[in-house]
Amino acid sequence: MIARTIRRTQSVLSVAAMLAVAGLALPSVSWAQDAKPAESGVKAASDTDLLKDFIHFTRIARYDVAAQVGSELLGRGIKPKDFVTLVDGAGEQSRFDETVGRAMRVGSLEPIAAAMYKLYESGRLAAARDPGEIAENIKKLTGTVQGRIRASTRLKAAGEYAMPQLLGALMDRDNPALRSEAQRVLVEIGSQSVIPLATAMVHSEPAQAERLADVLGLIGHRSALPFLADVKTSSTVANVKAAAERAMSRIDAGSVNAGVADLYLGLAERYYSQSRDVTSFGGEDFQLLWSYNPSSGLNMTGIRTSVYHEAMAMALAERALTIDAGNQQALGLWLASNLRREIQTPQGYENPAYAADRRDAMYFAVAAGAGPGQSVLARAVDAKDTMLARKAIGAIERTAGSGALTARTGDRSPLVEALTYPNRRVQYEAALALGASQPSAPFAGSERVVPTLAATIREASAKYAGVISRDNEQYQAIRKILEQDGYTVLSRGSSLSELDGPIAEVPAVDLLVAVDPNPADVPAIVTSIRGTTRTAATPLLALTTAESYPDLRRRYETETNVTIRPLATSPEAISKAANDLVLAASGGPIASDEAQAYAARSLAVLRDLAVSRNTALPVEEAVVPLIKSLTESTGATKMSVAEVLSLIGQQRAQVALMDAALNASGSDRIDLMVKVASSAKRFGNQLEERQVRRVVEMAKGSDAAESTAAAALAGALNLPNADLIQFILGGRSHQAQ
Repeated sequence: MIARTIRRTQSVLSVAAMLAVAGLALPSVSWAQDAKPAESGVKAASDTDLLKDFIHFTRIARYDVAAQVGSELLGRGIKPKDFVTLVDGAGEQSRFDETVGRAMRVGSLEPIAAAMYKLYESGRLAAARDPGEIAENIKKLTGTVQGRIRASTRLKAAGEYAMPQLLGALMDRDNPALRSEAQRVLVEIGSQSVIPLATAMVHSEPAQAERLADVLGLIGHRSALPFLADVKTSSTVANVKAAAERAMSRIDAGSVNAGVADLYLGLAERYYSQSRDVTSFGGEDFQLLWSYNPSSGLNMTGIRTSVYHEAMAMALAERALTIDAGNQQALGLWLASNLRREIQTPQGYENPAYAADRRDAMYFAVAAGAGPGQSVLARAVDAKDTMLARKAIGAIERTAGSGALTARTGDRSPLVEALTYPNRRVQYEAALALGASQPSAPFAGSERVVPTLAATIREASAKYAGVISRDNEQYQAIRKILEQDGYTVLSRGSSLSELDGPIAEVPAVDLLVAVDPNPADVPAIVTSIRGTTRTAATPLLALTTAESYPDLRRRYETETNVTIRPLATSPEAISKAANDLVLAASGGPIASDEAQAYAARSLAVLRDLAVSRNTALPVEEAVVPLIKSLTESTGATKMSVAEVLSLIGQQRAQVALMDAALNASGSDRIDLMVKVASSAKRFGNQLEERQVRRVVEMAKGSDAAESTAAAALAGALNLPNADLIQFILGGRSHQAQ
């Protein structure tokens, strides 16, 4: 059997692969690394052998062996460039591409195939972007026809990385043929040429600026418009102004008379939205920032993709503000980009576009005042950007008075809108900001503030999840995983619309899981979730078939609110994927210590509202949830709830306080009776007869501290003389004893 397999593969199989085919135990996937050939008498498989084994066993559907062989190959730590040489040198490029695509559709092979694909692509990119290779290919642009074609192809593959040298070739006055070829390649590269060339243009001497304006016009990409308009406006050289206007007319004739600041702002918005047309290297970890110095030319700096778009949006908004200092939209966009930059910066990463000694984003957000802060919040609410919304609320709360908090921005009140935002942290923080401001008059949406504050006391740490599944067994399996992670799982729905009722009964849904949806329906599910008010910010974990997984994963790889995983994923991996998703989308579930902090802040605000008798936010609206909280809470929280209830002039509040005191013991009972007495002094005796009788009984009891507290309560209740005589006689009797 083994001999036949060797002949069939036409290669020397690794020992690990042979053992697997023979059905024998595999001691380790890294056998070839750990074994000592001299001692074992067997030669370790070569990299080429392992590559061919992986391709063969994947193609004959022996995925278990393919996984062993693939893991061994990856474990050898082959560098990307060397891996490209391995694949191409073995003559396996086409079979490798096809095999990796097939392996990506197999759950057990997907991570191995993805790692191989990334290794190969990284190697190809590294080769194409190598400065030496780029220089050689630029030289070949004026060579033979075949040489020019190959050189052009490789330079286009290098893209932005070839810009510094291509710009040098474009401006080579001694080689007209090279200049012409370089221009042709720059135009064919297209959008990736625009920002580097535009950056150079605005800082170049007139002759070069004129040439670059013409090339940008030939490329025809809208991203060049603000730079061209800037040069057209600021240059004093007629030829340069004419070239810039000519290029703008070629790209978009309607833009010729547009405001420069508005054009910069429009481009900044596209970067902020992370439009594909302004993202050069989709799916890669790094993008490029550009600067230009006449003496050193174009200079590129790598920046993490997670903060690249924010860096560009900030730079463009800054330029718009330089031109038009009063542009409030540009200011709001800059603040939002800066806050989002801070949110998305990886731990420990030094951002080349934001110096380490520069003030943090919150400094600028609070310095700008409440108006720009509201515009940032409006942007976050519209985009369902939960982390940004929380930052914006924090800035607004620190700078705005009650009037500014509820003020309208255009036709909107962003902070009030945040009360119905589909994330509880945002709801709570908006309610806390509005409640702490002590508004003097009701406003649209004010009726939601007090109930939201009350909800934080009981529901802050609760977690809710919904499962979309057509199959009850799959639903139950996912439900078990989620419940083990602390979620309350809603009843099953085969579609989002079937979950409308259960979703309406909870404060917010923290996670949605779609189990084995039709692959073609996933985009519609995402759209439906985003278009439904109560789920618009809810993250989605979609568990799909192995066949559809690669395509769906690529489609949503840049989405922070959507994660795709194969249906065959283990329960542990599903749990981790869900936790990572919720963490990225909203900061994770509300932990117990965070819930306690929310409760303490809310109770402090409710107390202040009650003391001030605020009519805009009447604390009486919280009496029912506060009474429920009184029976469920303990310790300091229970006493804070009791204090708020003692400030509410409703009989049910005083009755609930007394019942809590009767059900307590020791110091808790005494402290609660003090709260009842406080309520009675404010609002009079509202206790039920059964409770009054118990007060009298406790006042005659043998526990000195408790009886004294009960006697003080009796005094606050202003009991009739007949009851007072019982205390006096009871006291004599007790003393006589």
